[in-house]
Amino acid sequence: MTRALGIALVLALAGTAHAQVANYRVEGDGIPQALTNTPGNAARGRALIAKREAANCLQCHAIKDLPAGGDRGPALDGVGARLTPAQLRLSVVDYARVMPKVEMPSFHRPDARPATGKEDAGKPILTAQEIEDVVAYLATLRYR
Repeated sequence: MTRALGIALVLALAGTAHAQVANYRVEGDGIPQALTNTPGNAARGRALIAKREAANCLQCHAIKDLPAGGDRGPALDGVGARLTPAQLRLSVVDYARVMPKVEMPSFHRPDARPATGKEDAGKPILTAQEIEDVVAYLATLRYR
């Protein structure tokens, strides 16, 4: 590999890591603008949460329609009636801005994962589209 090609490859990979964090602006108590041009899909958001991997909301929160949620955080039933999509988006993107002393991951910050030398270190936990999908699902959670 030539030196120029190697430098180009390093720069391309570095740009890719940072490109995964969407630009957003906090206005008041939320992020009113979607992080993507593709609307969130509630079914995909529900599946992400139910899968219990990256969007591991059920570790701390209960949701009636999903099994075995935690009790460390408040139940999320009715959250779509209490919070606007903008407020939900900020809560998922960067909860530290909502309540700094509460221990909850900020799922779309570049420093969300510790720099451990792993391939995904320094990248957000959820992509911009995954954020939109989770927000779409949470917005459907209304009291019944």
